[in-house]
Amino acid sequence: MAALSWMTLWGATALLLLLLLLLWQRTRPAGSEARVAVLVLGDLGRSPRMQYHALSLAHRGRRVAFIGYAGTKPHSEIVHNENIQIVYIPEFGTGQVGPKMFQYIIKVIMQSIQLLYTMLKIAKPGYVLLQNPPGLPSIAVTWVVCLLRRSKLIIDWHNYGYTIMSLTHGKRHPIVRIAKWYEELFGRLSDYNICVTEAMKEDLQVNCNIRAITLYDKPASFFKETPLSDQHKLFMKLAKDYAPFKARYTTEPILSDEDEKSAFTQRDIRSGNVTRCMGRPALLISSTSWTAYEHHISEGAKLPPLVCVITGKGPLKEYYNKLIATMHFKHIQICTPWLEAEDYPLLLGSADLGVCLHKSSSGLDLPMKVVDMFGCCLPVCAVSFQCLPELVKHGVNGLIFEDSSELAEQLKMLFREFPVAEGKLNSFRRNLQTAKQLRWDESWERTVFPLFRQQLSG
Repeated sequence: MAALSWMTLWGATALLLLLLLLLWQRTRPAGSEARVAVLVLGDLGRSPRMQYHALSLAHRGRRVAFIGYAGTKPHSEIVHNENIQIVYIPEFGTGQVGPKMFQYIIKVIMQSIQLLYTMLKIAKPGYVLLQNPPGLPSIAVTWVVCLLRRSKLIIDWHNYGYTIMSLTHGKRHPIVRIAKWYEELFGRLSDYNICVTEAMKEDLQVNCNIRAITLYDKPASFFKETPLSDQHKLFMKLAKDYAPFKARYTTEPILSDEDEKSAFTQRDIRSGNVTRCMGRPALLISSTSWTAYEHHISEGAKLPPLVCVITGKGPLKEYYNKLIATMHFKHIQICTPWLEAEDYPLLLGSADLGVCLHKSSSGLDLPMKVVDMFGCCLPVCAVSFQCLPELVKHGVNGLIFEDSSELAEQLKMLFREFPVAEGKLNSFRRNLQTAKQLRWDESWERTVFPLFRQQLSG
């Protein structure tokens, strides 16, 4: 009954949208092929891959409408690029009236209207590049817009929306089944498709009859190793607000009262030289098995103190903050700093190790966080899942673990005798430094840009 009501409301909404589009339709202006709408039904600032798409298009002379919800500020290169117009989708509250299913239906209808309104405001694009997920209702609405405006629809498959929904509702829930049907149906109506792994490309072909090209996530040019002088500036900046970055761990005396010192670096004011502090803690990005690490040190293991930085502003941040407040470690400090978009690459390029706990709902996508870490030549310990070996080569650029106890042993092995140059951690870093990593823009040029040239040359 719920499914029938959902379909009835969706059908009525789709008809209304179609009528509105027909009324609003205008003649196609010259030069629209050079315009591209890059669309994500989410926070633009937290959509790095779509930001990179927009920048790559803009750098090649395309006029880009970058469309999504306000929230986190996009990277400064997006904000200040003359070829990119940021277009925010208006948001209107739908209230909390009625059963959850009814609330969800109302939300979908409202999002459809908001998205339609936004797509009609912009100049007609030759292409619409859409992120999926979320694809409900964006794939259907965008397909209708592209059909009537004679635009090409390109879907960038980051994952499957229905698999994310199944984590909450279960695989057999009616809404999950409808979402799966919807995603496969409208996905087949696109002109071109991009995906993030070879495993997903095969799955799209075999199970959905959708042909896609693989564009692996690659680090943008600003993800690189951070020079020591810039590390010091960042550490001093963070030390103003976050105690773990203040000078407290090191055993090396300050050379003079005028010298600047953080927990990791020291700058001689007279010469301007920056050096790493002896006895400095190891800087680790993301959460980890803190209790086990503390236990290893207490038992006499030669391990450094640890500063663990948990980045991001997702729904788990409040949970981690409450958990951290209950912990009283002697050798570990944990902080959850707010970082400007430009400071995040600097922090990764200054760290000693990254830990990734990302597990894919479909098993077919790869964690962008690890891609960024590799761009900064930062070794990684990552939790295992189906296609992770497409990115993390165990024992070469990092380690893969199955559970927290294995992670704890890996940390013990990697940080033993830290920071000696002969250690495994530095071996991974050297492998990343010598590997010829293809950057995003180069990979995009080879793989995706030909899609946007086909219509221009035809």
